[in-house]
Amino acid sequence: MTWARFGLLVTLLGCASFPAHAQSSAGRPVAVVAEFDGIIHPISAEFLADVIDQADTSDADIVVFVLRTPGGLLDSTRSMVSRMITSRAPVVVFVGPPGARAASAGFVILIAADVAAMAPGTHAGAAHPVSGSGQTVDKTMSDKAASDTAAYVRSLAGTRGRNVTLAADAVLESRAFTDREAIEAKPPLIDLVAKDVDDLLRQLDGRTIARFDGRTTTLRTRDADIRRVEMSRRQRFLSAIAHPQIAYLLLTLGMLGLTVELWNPGAIVPCVAGGLCLLLAFFAFQILPVDTTGLLLIIFGISLLLLELKVPSFGALGIGGAISLLVGSIMLTDTIPGLRVSYGFIVPMALGFAALFLVLGRLALKALRQPHATGIETLVGHTGRARTPIAPDAPGQIDLRGEIWRAASKVPIPPGRPVRVTNVSGLTLLVEPFGASEGDETWKV
Repeated sequence: MTWARFGLLVTLLGCASFPAHAQSSAGRPVAVVAEFDGIIHPISAEFLADVIDQADTSDADIVVFVLRTPGGLLDSTRSMVSRMITSRAPVVVFVGPPGARAASAGFVILIAADVAAMAPGTHAGAAHPVSGSGQTVDKTMSDKAASDTAAYVRSLAGTRGRNVTLAADAVLESRAFTDREAIEAKPPLIDLVAKDVDDLLRQLDGRTIARFDGRTTTLRTRDADIRRVEMSRRQRFLSAIAHPQIAYLLLTLGMLGLTVELWNPGAIVPCVAGGLCLLLAFFAFQILPVDTTGLLLIIFGISLLLLELKVPSFGALGIGGAISLLVGSIMLTDTIPGLRVSYGFIVPMALGFAALFLVLGRLALKALRQPHATGIETLVGHTGRARTPIAPDAPGQIDLRGEIWRAASKVPIPPGRPVRVTNVSGLTLLVEPFGASEGDETWKV
């Protein structure tokens, strides 16, 4: 093998081993693009961290996070902002496509980005904090939370060189801004307006930006190699069930499944399905803030429905249970700022569950009160004929339904006399002369 061929072989092996790095270092910049449309919660923060980690390990030149969100949890927002600040590659938050919004927590993430961009027809803002549990807080606590969040947003906007006053107004006065209002403010709230990701990358090429630590960076995005990153299956699944509407649906189905199993023991499938739905609902409520009062009202409503089946109340307990279940459901799902489950979904689900609970419960109690349909107990009340003499201290035999049974009686019964079964003791039937009262001590021929 000649030295030329040997050198060519080494070069080919090197290209095969490091294709991504060789391509990026050869000339074309790398842009990692990820889209998120949903609520800001721990799964959202995990996804953003994964995207930035992939960008850091692949030596990407820029990270573009396309954001559409109604808001979310402040703790998860702070986690996302902290990871954005420590990213090796500059992070661009782009509110798009046209018609999208970055409300509440999304506005904070937009302000914290190295580059903040919006598509035409989008809006952002309304970042006033509310109680994550959905409960009403006093004015002092509300003012403290708003002041703390406003100071946080001011620090981010000031470091990024954006309009501090408007950023604070978005928190303290719940102001929202269109893309034109944000870009035309003095100083502006955002850096640019772009139609889409391609237009965004064209405008960013050659732009010099200041990182959070004060360093300046000149962006290279012309003809960038766009690498799109999507949520993993696990993240998509967890993010889907963490939606308040899905979580409430799982909770309702879980309670319904266990109710069917209680009224029909041994069905197994309702128990398994109901238990699984309840576990998923509880997981979602670990991610989402839960209104404790709403949860207690749901439990109280189910308790009243149970009492309605046992205690005569002329419907008062049932109506109270349905109302408690409905009010608790509304309070339980009103947990995410800017996102509320519609009453058109909650009301039919809650009232439908209450009605089905009562119907199944009454059917179950009715079935329990009915006489046994199988087994030796079904012989009680039937009549037969004495086959042998029967005395109080000497059981005999009777003919009953074509079978011979051992029988005992409190009074003497001669052979051939009609008898009626009054009770069962093991495999012995307790009988009395047919037509006689329970107090008769003798039977006359």
